[in-house]
Amino acid sequence: MRVEGDQGKIARDLLAHYDVHARRLPWRAPPGANAADPYRVWLSEIMLQQTTVAAVAPYFARFTARWPDVMALAAAEDAEVMAAWAGLGYYARARNLLACARAVASGHGGAFPDTEEGLRALPGVGAYTAAAVAAIAFGRRAVVVDANVERVVARLFAIATPLPAARAEIRAAADTITPEARAGDFAQAMMDLGATICTPRGPACGICPLRGDCAAFRTADPAAFPVKAPKKAKPHRLGHAWWMERADGHVWLVRRPDKGMLGGMRALPTSDWGAAPDPAPPVAAGWETLPDPVMHVFTHFSLALTVHHAHVDGDPPGEGEWWPIDRIAEAGLPTLFRRAAEAVMKERRDARH
Repeated sequence: MRVEGDQGKIARDLLAHYDVHARRLPWRAPPGANAADPYRVWLSEIMLQQTTVAAVAPYFARFTARWPDVMALAAAEDAEVMAAWAGLGYYARARNLLACARAVASGHGGAFPDTEEGLRALPGVGAYTAAAVAAIAFGRRAVVVDANVERVVARLFAIATPLPAARAEIRAAADTITPEARAGDFAQAMMDLGATICTPRGPACGICPLRGDCAAFRTADPAAFPVKAPKKAKPHRLGHAWWMERADGHVWLVRRPDKGMLGGMRALPTSDWGAAPDPAPPVAAGWETLPDPVMHVFTHFSLALTVHHAHVDGDPPGEGEWWPIDRIAEAGLPTLFRRAAEAVMKERRDARH
């Protein structure tokens, strides 16, 4: 499908608005350039998956300072990249990031493919990311639909089918308004519109450049779109973690398996999440238990992590490393285990006073 008639006006009006109001982001080329560094576009799009611009910006700055191009990232140690990613969440993205960088380095001479099809063949690059990189980095016409664009299009066309069933309909509608020229600017303009004006609650229709074409605006309740299916309650799981401290001020850290939750990250030893109420600790010691569990919400479940701490002699069983407690911030612990470490250290400080 292509832009025809009044639907071409949508692209023109939105691009005119974008030329004046585009967000200035470190991975973007200015409006009108219609192309940007593929490495920076790809890196930002991977980081931005289910993560806000505000959260991503400092990580993007650190990554690009340390690994300024895809060849540098491809040569990085896994542990260094995983530690640099710590706190950004959804850690499979970091593993896919490395796999993709190495595929570009080894199979493409360090140059990203410039088509959606070529990009889709790379590890960890799905339909959305391939379309975004093709449009933003290479100026290819591609239908780019992230969560913000999904909302904008659902409102423009007043699509009443509930999500997620509506996604094919939303993408088809987005295809009808995607222009041939300035494809990257159009994709980013749609993202900006959803992020700053056509927001989930309280959309600012009074300043929206597309309100004259918006079917949801004419319903007087644009926030009712997109229609969402009822949310299912997240299951709640229980887990246990063990802080094993040595007399010289080191704590025992392990590396989680590459496959699974928080894969490849440094962590405290834990039970299975959903294990028996009182699993056996890794070693015999004078274990104490924090009074409150560490609570964390993952995408598909919530977790209450009971944290036990003790001083131990000798190395615990299995592979791991002794990490200096006064440098625990440098270990790259994911948020769950960073909170557990902070809780233990606070408990120890309080006990000394």
